[in-house]
Amino acid sequence: MLTAADYRGLYAIIPTPARPGAERIDATDTVDLDETARLVTQLLDDGVTALIALGTTGECPTLAPADYEAFVDCVLSTVAGRVPTFIGATALGGHEVVRRLRFVAERGASGSLLGLPMWQPLTTDMAVRYYAEISEAVPRLSIMAYANARAFRYNFPAEFWAGVADRAPTVTSAKFSNPTQLREFQTASRGKVHFLPIDQRVHEFHAVSPQTTTACWATAAAMGPEPSLAIIDAVCTGDAARIAAMAAEIAWANEPIDPILGNPEIFAHYNIQVEKLRMEAAGYCRPGPLRPPYDVIPDVYGDAARECGRRWAKLCERLRDKRP
Repeated sequence: MLTAADYRGLYAIIPTPARPGAERIDATDTVDLDETARLVTQLLDDGVTALIALGTTGECPTLAPADYEAFVDCVLSTVAGRVPTFIGATALGGHEVVRRLRFVAERGASGSLLGLPMWQPLTTDMAVRYYAEISEAVPRLSIMAYANARAFRYNFPAEFWAGVADRAPTVTSAKFSNPTQLREFQTASRGKVHFLPIDQRVHEFHAVSPQTTTACWATAAAMGPEPSLAIIDAVCTGDAARIAAMAAEIAWANEPIDPILGNPEIFAHYNIQVEKLRMEAAGYCRPGPLRPPYDVIPDVYGDAARECGRRWAKLCERLRDKRP
């Protein structure tokens, strides 16, 4: 099991590629397994050090059980243990979560990106107990807490991280994006939880805690991993000029979707759609159609997502051209 000190490099977040017709509400067999295997192989060949599947971008809540299991099998058989691989298992209730976790553990996952059950919002006592019981039920898997306050209607306060550190030993990391709370939460968790930032904010985490900022996650990696790899490499080597340069480049590429990212309500409605549309426009992978009900997006946001993808592709090309 990975400890908090073991997280290094780029955790690339992948979509769940969809076959034509996946946009139908009655669709079955929706996962493009050929594209899944190709994308995973390409990311590993291009240098990513870990993978995350079946989070929000992976459309975890929209997949039927057969599609979920086929996708997990494909991802893990393609990785074949070469890099740490975290498989999302978030569901409506604890029984289904444990069923999924045991399935991904049997198939060879390193860990799971795991949010809170998605029906009633939980209190802190409930949330800590949930992760504690997960640790007991599936002790082999490292758990990356999916600390998304809006998605799970829970603000993940310091008391939660203290409780998890005391009672949930398999929770060794968190998908997290707020550098202003980093020191407080590190203290609360007594260093037992590694708080992984998004590539867009990894430089801010480094400024707060350079010793512990050794990894980041990136949905953008599925548009091409070069920018995300470049900034985490600069962070890990302490190259201040390179950190600043790459942070500016990544900000330029993401500029078209800043109005979406900056409005939590808008982003909550169109998160999946924005991610898959910008991936499609970048051309690094073929994410396929959006699964319902998350398949509606106003043209203005769709256009912004596609422009983001095109900019990211240009940035990847520039970085490739600079290779020795």
